[in-house]
Amino acid sequence: MSRTLTVVSHAATAATRLAAFPDDEPVERPGAEGGLSADVAVRGPESRCAQTAAALGLSAESDDRLRDCDYGRWRGRTLDDVAAAEPDAVAVWLTDPAAAPHGGESLLDLLDRVGGWLDAPPDGRRTAAVTHPAVAKAMIVRALGAEPSAFWRIDIAPLSRTILRGEPGRWTLRWLTKAGSTR
Repeated sequence: MSRTLTVVSHAATAATRLAAFPDDEPVERPGAEGGLSADVAVRGPESRCAQTAAALGLSAESDDRLRDCDYGRWRGRTLDDVAAAEPDAVAVWLTDPAAAPHGGESLLDLLDRVGGWLDAPPDGRRTAAVTHPAVAKAMIVRALGAEPSAFWRIDIAPLSRTILRGEPGRWTLRWLTKAGSTR
């Protein structure tokens, strides 16, 4: 059975504005425009996902597999700060998908976790998933069967929507929209 999966990136937070590795901070302004219709709604467990889902009018169930990437000891710090203090660690993190110099989750671990979720999404023809930019990027990489390095070439804005259509093992990227788009 073919399904439509609408992946919504949570609303902006202080971390997204500052280009920082996020912690579980609240959204600055929910700002979700219009409702979202779905048979099933799920979300990452963090407060920013819960707030965004509520602003979209979704009663979304928390799913730990949709949690943000674990950035370990880099959480709460800006990328510029980490790059200045640990340039070699950042270089390794950006070039080796198995590396986790921050002590958290590697890119391969994130791709595997999200890929497992895509292989068994909740039942429902139309599923809405409110999650994080990193998780949306991982879904796109897995759906396209792309190399892990493609992850770094995808930009997901707050409140953007990524539409995937298909079924476990056979997803097609339908489109990406940014906040306020009518598509």
